[in-house]
Amino acid sequence: MNLRKDRGFGGAGAPRTTLFLLCLLVSGCDLAPKYHAPVTAIPVSYTEAAQWQRAAPADDLPRGDWWSIYNDTVLDGLEARVESGNPGFAAEAAVLDQSRALVAQAQAGLLPNIGIGGHITTNRQSARRPLRSANQPNQFMDNAIDTQATYEIDFWDKIANAVKAGKASASATAADLETLRLSLHAELATDYFTLRGLDAQAALLARTVDAYQQALTLTQNRFAGKIASGLDVARAATQLDDARAQQSDITARRALSVHAIALLVGVPPASLAIAPAPVQVKVPQLDAGAPASLLQRRPDVASAERLVAAANVEIGVTRAAFYPNISLNAVLGLQDTGFNMFNLPDSFWTVGPGLTLPLFEGGLRTAEVEAAKAAYRQAAAAYKETVLGAFGDVEDQLALLHWLGEEQAQENAAVADASKTLTMAMALYKDGATNFLDVVTAQTAELQAERNALDIKTRRVVATVALIRALGGGWQRTELAAR
Repeated sequence: MNLRKDRGFGGAGAPRTTLFLLCLLVSGCDLAPKYHAPVTAIPVSYTEAAQWQRAAPADDLPRGDWWSIYNDTVLDGLEARVESGNPGFAAEAAVLDQSRALVAQAQAGLLPNIGIGGHITTNRQSARRPLRSANQPNQFMDNAIDTQATYEIDFWDKIANAVKAGKASASATAADLETLRLSLHAELATDYFTLRGLDAQAALLARTVDAYQQALTLTQNRFAGKIASGLDVARAATQLDDARAQQSDITARRALSVHAIALLVGVPPASLAIAPAPVQVKVPQLDAGAPASLLQRRPDVASAERLVAAANVEIGVTRAAFYPNISLNAVLGLQDTGFNMFNLPDSFWTVGPGLTLPLFEGGLRTAEVEAAKAAYRQAAAAYKETVLGAFGDVEDQLALLHWLGEEQAQENAAVADASKTLTMAMALYKDGATNFLDVVTAQTAELQAERNALDIKTRRVVATVALIRALGGGWQRTELAAR
């Protein structure tokens, strides 16, 4: 239904109409529910935090370049290439640009729509057209130029709420971009420290191969001197070959780590080379802080909350569809059967309000409102799930850091014991007091203990990266407002 009345600029009704429309302009009705962020249970402290040594608080993490706390120039250089080179990050950044463009489109609805048009036509009318007068020509020209203006009065805040929803969604997308940024940097740091752990393993195996070669030479000399059996030589050769096989395995795993890093920085794997270096990375001391602050640090939590806000406002948009749309319309132009249009008699204009009101749509609007409410409940549940997951991430990494620290101390003791056992076994073998099987057993135990110790050390450093990621990487929700 479209109710419209055209009225000239003058007349007794014009002041009343103008006053009525001004009242509509200043008295918009917001039909969206009052927004409150979903309530979630926030623990007073982290259960595992009591097991972890507190030092510098997490708020002191470098904003953005949090990886600088590891003081590794190679890592810093690689991290600097992620955002400019990673295609996934570029794609997500484009999604953010699209979201902001959609906000601009919605905001355009708050302003008048003004356009200009015209036509130049030659027409022939039927000689038998109904109601045609006798003096009308068969052929005539119709030339016109006009300006149209339409302005929808957002009395029910339908457009304003659509803008709010768009802004909230754009903020969620911006937070998603920050989540991806954090994820990519953390993944790169994880791959890099894994690589350095493999370098340490490779250095250990290189020393082991040298030691096993010496042991093989010793058994060969003893065999040549009729002191040892060929079984000792075979066992020593087996140990050496096994160590070399482990070297090959480490080399293959290292290549895969380099390839993963190359893909993260957006280059072909063949074009990236990282020189081996058994870097001794210190495990930084971190404080998880208060659980309540996590809601401000995690961009994924901020994204989930903004989606709830957007869903809440969308309810107001759907409710506004039950009420009439009121608009102001005006057309001003010139029209003539020739090209001499710039004369006052050739002018025409029309101005007046327009109104449309849905009467029967088979429950469509009610269904849209119910769907919007269901979308809000879904977004609220997703927000609570994200918050719980965030707390779980921090607790997991705190527990892992604590128990890996305990395991590291125990494994270091095992390395020391295994080294003493190997020294004694080798001394006894040289004196002929034992066979080479005891030496092989001691060698295997020592190598395994040393590799375990290096693996635990790497896992501890990687766990700190995971903890920083779980804490939001130094990000703050207030950064969304600055974008």
